[in-house]
Amino acid sequence: MDTKQSHEDLRTLLSVLPYSIRHSVEQAEREDELLEIVMDLGRLPTARYVDGERVLRDNEVTAEEIEQVVAGIGDFDDDNRAGIARTLHRISGIRNRREQVVGLTCRVGRAVYGTIGIIEDIITQGHSILILGRPGVGKTTMLREMARILAETKRVIIVDTSNEIGGDGDIPHPAVGRARRMQVPRPSHQHETMIEAVENHNPEVIVIDEIGREREAEAARTINERGVQLIGTAHGNTLENLLLNPTLSDLVGGIESVTLSDEEARRRGTQKTVLERRAPPTFDVLLELQDRRRLLIHNDVTTSVDAMLRGEPVHVELRYTDDAGAVHTERQALVVTSAAVTGRRTTPTPGARQGRGGREMRAVGEAAPREGGLRPDNGGRLPILPPLPAARDLAPPAARPAGEARAAARPDNGQESGGSEGGRRIRVYAYGVARNRLYQAAKHLGVKLVVAETLDEADVMVTLKSYYRKRRRLINDAEQRNVSVYVLRANTVSQMERFLVEALGLEVASTADPFEMAIAETERAIASVQSGQPSMDLRPVGAAIRRYQHEMVRQANLVSHSYGREPYRHVRVFATPRNE
Repeated sequence: MDTKQSHEDLRTLLSVLPYSIRHSVEQAEREDELLEIVMDLGRLPTARYVDGERVLRDNEVTAEEIEQVVAGIGDFDDDNRAGIARTLHRISGIRNRREQVVGLTCRVGRAVYGTIGIIEDIITQGHSILILGRPGVGKTTMLREMARILAETKRVIIVDTSNEIGGDGDIPHPAVGRARRMQVPRPSHQHETMIEAVENHNPEVIVIDEIGREREAEAARTINERGVQLIGTAHGNTLENLLLNPTLSDLVGGIESVTLSDEEARRRGTQKTVLERRAPPTFDVLLELQDRRRLLIHNDVTTSVDAMLRGEPVHVELRYTDDAGAVHTERQALVVTSAAVTGRRTTPTPGARQGRGGREMRAVGEAAPREGGLRPDNGGRLPILPPLPAARDLAPPAARPAGEARAAARPDNGQESGGSEGGRRIRVYAYGVARNRLYQAAKHLGVKLVVAETLDEADVMVTLKSYYRKRRRLINDAEQRNVSVYVLRANTVSQMERFLVEALGLEVASTADPFEMAIAETERAIASVQSGQPSMDLRPVGAAIRRYQHEMVRQANLVSHSYGREPYRHVRVFATPRNE
């Protein structure tokens, strides 16, 4: 954006402010470094610059001054954001209990050309790119410039939730170039606008700002599966933040807890319960903006996530510009030392550069620390919060009563597990269930398992909760044929072992792990509270599992709080308070 246009846009913002505030900003002669102007009722107005804050005058902001500013800008949306037509500025409001505006944050919006020269080679390759970074670091500015550059050769649609990319008003700001802009009527409808953009306007690229809800993450995956390039931002500073976010982890493939066989655990040098990536990532490349001139690039999100979960070095690319504008590139090995991600405690390597959030940066070729196996740091419990199951309803569906499996003798038409010759045998029709894990569970229990190819050959059917809900036709066929249906909560070996124990009436030692037991207890507590119980206390568990319990309660539209001190801290579930 040229300097003239930038100054004109800033003058437009300053014109709606009280004269004393506007005059003070102009007297400072630092307009190019101005980030925000803050006006709170009864407090001194301040200007936030790149290097700190400055008080603009000696007298406090009055209610009349706030009303003057509100009258000079556009209407506030549901997210308490407003703008000024044909500019990129964003004015955010703070309201009191009577819905009156008592505070304003006036963020200065600028379009700066040439900001993506540092990564132009990446965006032109057609990769889907996710940008992370703290507020004010320049994510939206970079997003806007990407849209302009790509629109020169491709069909680009901007899904503009708060009008920060294309500016306020019906006509997009010139800074987006030939890109088309779709405004979002309400923030909660952003996912609908994303899908509408794909279905109605035939884009080659979709640009999205602020992916923050589960539905938006699902819409992003749908768009990516249709072959459309995605450019977006998400809440979070680093890839590790995203992995630990149960709502947004699907953007980078999601994670799940799996149980390895004894042989595989020994081969990997880990414990039996480990974390693995659940699905292919929605985005191919991830950019971590550290500041306006420095960023970290994960060129292959799949490889980075897999390496992080295994505690291995992640090979990244660090790019930055110097004072002369020259671009520098360094290849480094990022080692995540946070036990929340890796499930192990790692001693920092002498000489390694320690970063925030449990990170070490090393030059490529430097050896990463290795341990003999994963060591949970929370008393043997699962050390990380896994993502929620795909199904929305956390209560398990009502499957048919489980009795003994039918033992009718049929020819062995299916594949067979390596159970003992004299052990119990069962023929299973696996619907959406990982067969290799099913064989693993059977081997561990000493059960002879035959995976049937058709329902007619099966004693029982086993499926996942998400399949049970969404694909009822085959389920109904099984029930009509009197084939018992077993529903698993997750595609894990421990769940499959429980199914086999119940189906065959086996008497074995409990295979339950603390995580599974805690989740089952949470489900029972939710059901009790929904049935009229005022509250339910859960057993003490580690912090990671408590986070998962709180999320389950929230999705059930109930309330939960944690009480007590470690190691006796626990969750209490309450009924949802009524609005009077």
